[in-house]
Amino acid sequence: MTIVLILVCIAAYFGPSVGQSDSMSLLIGQTKQSLSPKLDFQLERAAIPCEITLQRPLTRKEITETYFTVGDSQACDNTEPAGQLGFPDKSVIGALFTSIVLHGSVLHLSLNVLFLWVFGNNVEDRLGHLPFLAFFLLAGIVAAVGLIVAQPDGTLAVIGASGAIAGIMGAYLIWYPDAPIRTLLFLVLIDIRARWFLLGWFAFQFFTATGGGAAWVTHVVGFTFGVIAGRIVRKLQPRLHRLTGERVSPWDETGGAGHGPYPHLDEVWVEPHPEAYGSA
Repeated sequence: MTIVLILVCIAAYFGPSVGQSDSMSLLIGQTKQSLSPKLDFQLERAAIPCEITLQRPLTRKEITETYFTVGDSQACDNTEPAGQLGFPDKSVIGALFTSIVLHGSVLHLSLNVLFLWVFGNNVEDRLGHLPFLAFFLLAGIVAAVGLIVAQPDGTLAVIGASGAIAGIMGAYLIWYPDAPIRTLLFLVLIDIRARWFLLGWFAFQFFTATGGGAAWVTHVVGFTFGVIAGRIVRKLQPRLHRLTGERVSPWDETGGAGHGPYPHLDEVWVEPHPEAYGSA
């Protein structure tokens, strides 16, 4: 499923605008100007805080003030919209799901794909394929809702899998804190324990907040959700196995590395709960 999500993100970025010529046109002053195919595609399918708050798509006036004339990222008009809706058929709630696989640039896409590849496989192994997909989508939606709560009047598109991947990273911190993360530091590849890598990444988000961007909010909210969900799953999963009498592997904090300073834990047999057996 990790590979499938990576392929979907890549296809969503490179596929839609290829060969697309028709896009929405706006009257700016006395000049008619068209949105770029990529921006047109994103506005039609990405979650936007103002749209969720008011439960209707952005108006053409709000789009113009956000991306062309004023550059106002809080151009949300809380009064009855006087202008024509930009994308009247858009599902503002459905956009919460589709925006997770949209990205703004090749660098944005590349970093998200890299982090999903590094941290997604172990989390998927622990949860299973479909539960992992559900966790990914839920983390992405929670992160987007966090941004909407923080900036309810925002008119910029919320795009990217960053919030969902941050949720996976939060769970990874709880489940595999001693896993070695191969990291490029000062042009040298070294192994850093996951706990220090992830906590350092989390702390760094608060320094990027001063730049005025909104991505740090989705990162912090998604990561926090992943930590909380990770702790809940770690407590509940062994109990479920005991009830069914299934053999379970322990929480190997190395992520299966099992070498060097990262000790490997062998499989253990968890004594079945008495209720797992039928009465004689």
